[in-house]
Amino acid sequence: MTLGEIAVRLEVLGNETRLAVFRHVVRAGEGGLAVNDIHERTGVPRSTLSHHLRRLADCGLMQRERRGTTLICRANAEAMNETLGFLLKECCADHLDGSCHHQHISI
Repeated sequence: MTLGEIAVRLEVLGNETRLAVFRHVVRAGEGGLAVNDIHERTGVPRSTLSHHLRRLADCGLMQRERRGTTLICRANAEAMNETLGFLLKECCADHLDGSCHHQHISI
């Protein structure tokens, strides 16, 4: 994972609408969420929703699967963990004694 890839993912998640959409997809778990359900839960217009879903998929945070006429969206857990864990792994790395007194959220 490069610094550039992490930056792109964080930029994509930095949009309030995309973050809300991604949160719903994450909450759905492995089964994913149909685009229609995402629309109903977020109220994001379908034309705009399509753009946001594409951005999330293009940066690798989300996967899409077509089932007949339904598009299912799933969070890419590996990419999500890489992205969110990036800064946590760097915390206190420059302390010569290896100590870190920050409380960390385990991912």
